[in-house]
Amino acid sequence: MIRVMLPAPLRQLARVEGEVAFDVPAPVTQRTVIDAVESRYPMLKGTIRDHLTQQRRSLVRFFACGEDLSHEEPDALLPSAVAAGSEPYLIVGAIAGG
Repeated sequence: MIRVMLPAPLRQLARVEGEVAFDVPAPVTQRTVIDAVESRYPMLKGTIRDHLTQQRRSLVRFFACGEDLSHEEPDALLPSAVAAGSEPYLIVGAIAGG
């Protein structure tokens, strides 16, 4: 069971509280996890990654096990602690300003 933490605006849109959990078949990658999120919560399609290019939205970041995975390839394996469900996969809204 993969644990995913969504930023507050996406939790509101999906009408969930706290973290969400999914069964994700191996191999566990950013792509398979985000596919699972968008499959269960179709209202989030296009909010995490672009509809057409499937690229991460510029103000969305991905973290796991204390590491920024935002620039990793979508099909790179996630850390084993995430795949085992002992650590969450974090989808974070980046802060911009001047």
